[in-house]
Amino acid sequence: MKHLLTRITLAVGLAAPLLQAQADDQVERGEYLTRAADCMACHTAPGGAPFAGGLAIESPFGIIYGTNITQSKEHGIGLYTDDEFFAALTEGKRRDGANLYPAMPYTSYHLMPREDSDAIHAYLKTVAPIERDAPETSLSFPFNVRLGLTAWNLMYADDLQLKPAEDKSAAWQRGQYMVEVMGHCGECHTPRSATGAMEVDKHLSGGLLNGYLSPSLLADDLANRGWNHQDLSTFLKHGMSSQGTMFNEMYPVFHNSTQFLDDKDLAAMATYLLGDTPPAAKVVETRALDDLNDSAKRGHQQYLNVCAGCHAPEGEGKPHIAVAMRGNTTVRLDDPRNLLRVIEDGIDEQQFSGFERMQPMPGFADKLDQTQLTDLLNYLRQRWGGQTGELAVSDVQKLQADKSDTHSKAD
Repeated sequence: MKHLLTRITLAVGLAAPLLQAQADDQVERGEYLTRAADCMACHTAPGGAPFAGGLAIESPFGIIYGTNITQSKEHGIGLYTDDEFFAALTEGKRRDGANLYPAMPYTSYHLMPREDSDAIHAYLKTVAPIERDAPETSLSFPFNVRLGLTAWNLMYADDLQLKPAEDKSAAWQRGQYMVEVMGHCGECHTPRSATGAMEVDKHLSGGLLNGYLSPSLLADDLANRGWNHQDLSTFLKHGMSSQGTMFNEMYPVFHNSTQFLDDKDLAAMATYLLGDTPPAAKVVETRALDDLNDSAKRGHQQYLNVCAGCHAPEGEGKPHIAVAMRGNTTVRLDDPRNLLRVIEDGIDEQQFSGFERMQPMPGFADKLDQTQLTDLLNYLRQRWGGQTGELAVSDVQKLQADKSDTHSKAD
């Protein structure tokens, strides 16, 4: 008996380091997956503690607040079991059985395997508890009735399914998982119906988000805006490329997520989006001033007045200060709303990987009237964006009204 106990003790002693190593590996993997799933962006308020919640997320139905997912037992997820965490992540079910609002992207996470959920939970268990409750989401009727989401979930929660991948490369298959499930890119880059559900038949073809366009990520559309595999991988890794820099809702994605992913996964994401045999990236030549229409010619002077000091007279930009207009993906979008928003709203200072920075861009909404804005848009789009059509003042007015409607619905 004594020898048996000795052998058991020895076996347990030998197994303990192995079990600890496995637990450490799970936590490390969970930290990486938490980055890939971009959990921090929605669960961290500006200036707040990581994962402590409080971020105000605008939706067409009102403001939804990101919750505290630290290990606080009172305010966070400290009491969640692995089963309960998996249900929250993939089914939108809270520990008390209530439905989560689909601002939580369980409509994409439902394709996540259990081992990845458990790894994320293992990592979050190492995050120090923050004893602070996030503001309570309070929507107007009928959106405040969480029970109504039961019917919504029956209709839409598992609409998104992965495309068959039998004839695709291993990189494409990995990229599909990273884009569709972990990165849940379709949640923003897919149009939504009046009920707030993704229109999966138009998956990744672009969507509207708080007055901005989340542009199409379809391969041909990416190629038409000048994207190739290397530039797209670089953009995800460093937040900037020859096509411009990440801004608006994409900047937190870079800041909290994609810059931390390994190069192999970033390359896989580019492979999935562009395909194993990507279409050729379209090159747009700078058009001569004499070839522009009258509105665009007038816009040249507006460009010199308010843009050229940073972006340079010939649109070549300035390193570490302002992006180039030549080849800029925002200028090349068929829909001009993002270009208009940037000109009107400006862009905050941006900190990218390494020592790379971009100075803040002021907004010019109070400096340019609608005619001047229209002329400037036509100049930028025709000179460097490959656009041949001409925007009218009424087009700009409509886009401005669209933005006002979006914000009034979210207030």
